[in-house]
Amino acid sequence: MNALRKRSVPIALAGLMLGLAASETRAGTVDATYSITLAGLTIGRASLSGVVENGSYNINISAALTGLVGALMNGSGSGTARGGLGGALPLSNGFAVTATNGSASRTIQIGASGGNVRGVIIEPPLALPMEGRIALRDQHRQGVIDPISALVMPVLNGNPLDSANCERRLPVFDGTQRFDVVLSFAGIRNVQAEDGYVGPVLVCTARYVPVAGHRPDRRAVKFMTENRNIDTWLAPVNGGRALMPYRISVRTMVGTSVIEARRFQSSPR
Repeated sequence: MNALRKRSVPIALAGLMLGLAASETRAGTVDATYSITLAGLTIGRASLSGVVENGSYNINISAALTGLVGALMNGSGSGTARGGLGGALPLSNGFAVTATNGSASRTIQIGASGGNVRGVIIEPPLALPMEGRIALRDQHRQGVIDPISALVMPVLNGNPLDSANCERRLPVFDGTQRFDVVLSFAGIRNVQAEDGYVGPVLVCTARYVPVAGHRPDRRAVKFMTENRNIDTWLAPVNGGRALMPYRISVRTMVGTSVIEARRFQSSPR
């Protein structure tokens, strides 16, 4: 169980960076597959599918380690999220994720309404040491986004390449921790997927800012808090009314991990 718990921050970030971006005014579908590399070596794959319709969204994701890493660790996970769109951020109405490392698995479910958490179920329960941990309080469960919904990005100012689309602070609650992801504008690039999207993407840097539920003295928390090598590339979907991640790069304690789209397709419904 401890090994699984040590992966909780990377799993949350991975779920966060594979979140579906959705349009407030136009129904559509998004279907994408991603490669996952670490220090330049391919270690896994991920897939995402979602539907946005009548101001609501429903997202499904899955990821698995492959090759030698997969044979040794057998890591995989899947998740789903749903909710509505409220201006610049989504309003989460429910989230569930299951992750396994080959010897243990855990499921986290969050019940929510309009971004306010109503309940959390974790099976099997986590035995979290409380010494040195910043306590989670009621206010940390209000007005939040779950990790999968966290990058639902309605476009601001009618322009998907406007730098304002990067200037956001995302309040995330993953069931055990409350943290912010602070995005900032870094530029514009052109990309070409092997299948699907060809064109410009908005490049945003990201910072992890822990709020509650964490232990500030932990090495992983200190590393991520000080990490200035996180970025995401956001591609327009649904006629340019929304953005979703095309690529995410995160420097980790064992090398840089990159999740990048190989197939990236979006279409009206």
